[in-house]
Amino acid sequence: MSGCSCGTNTTATKDMLIPMLGVVTNIKQQTPDVQTYRVEAPGGGVVFPHLPGQCAMVSVPGVGEAMFSITSSPTNTEYMEFSVKRCGMLTDYLHHMDAGQEVTVRGPYGNNFPVETELKGKDLLFIAGGIGLAPLRSVINYVRHNRKNYGTVDIVYGSRSAADLVYLDEIKNEWDGKDDVKVHLTIDREEDGWDGHVGFVPNYVKELAFPPTKTVLVCGPPIMIKFVLQALQEMGFAKTQVYTTLELRMKCGIGKCGRCNIGPKYVCRDGPVFRCDELDEIPDEY
Repeated sequence: MSGCSCGTNTTATKDMLIPMLGVVTNIKQQTPDVQTYRVEAPGGGVVFPHLPGQCAMVSVPGVGEAMFSITSSPTNTEYMEFSVKRCGMLTDYLHHMDAGQEVTVRGPYGNNFPVETELKGKDLLFIAGGIGLAPLRSVINYVRHNRKNYGTVDIVYGSRSAADLVYLDEIKNEWDGKDDVKVHLTIDREEDGWDGHVGFVPNYVKELAFPPTKTVLVCGPPIMIKFVLQALQEMGFAKTQVYTTLELRMKCGIGKCGRCNIGPKYVCRDGPVFRCDELDEIPDEY
């Protein structure tokens, strides 16, 4: 797994603290409370390069700033994307923003999913719940772009309702059934117009009965991650086969504020990507 250099390299830390100007060139409504923002440098292209799983600080001067996963793949050099759930002052402002407005972006922060080392050549299983698909989208599209470097790809994704499934157009039109990628969707409860699977993600994972030879990437609400890990262990998966991300704990991104401290770990310094056996070293507070 790639390590984070936050706090150890003075030049790198200084660069990460300098806000870069970005222009919001497109806004897409994903769900009633989630929007995806396409951000470009003023002259076009990405504001800065990143790796799958890394985060960035997005700011509107005078309003606030917050850490978000970069949801676009590093293979996309035309723009960066962030998917934002409305839940506070900054996110509410962003949800009322129009394309063409400016934000500042700094980063990238944290380590990344080991796409060029531990994941390479492996059969992959992505498991996500709700907005938890956002951090995994960068990895999924990176894998699709470099498809010959990976084995089979399965994606299990669920949400409370069909209306809460993010990236649904992309899932149906670009992911499912393309390049030997299979997507398995589920929602928590039955509803009119939904003819797919109904049930919680951990139970659906057990129903699908994947062989315990896959490498797993999981992201979602903490309670979902907890029960997914239990399900995977019951199916014969080892914790060393499973990776997750705890980026919601990050605040400053450079190991100074202490907000992301969990036991001996700092999420921004040691993560946000962790192999799940590493989580045994931290308290159960997450």
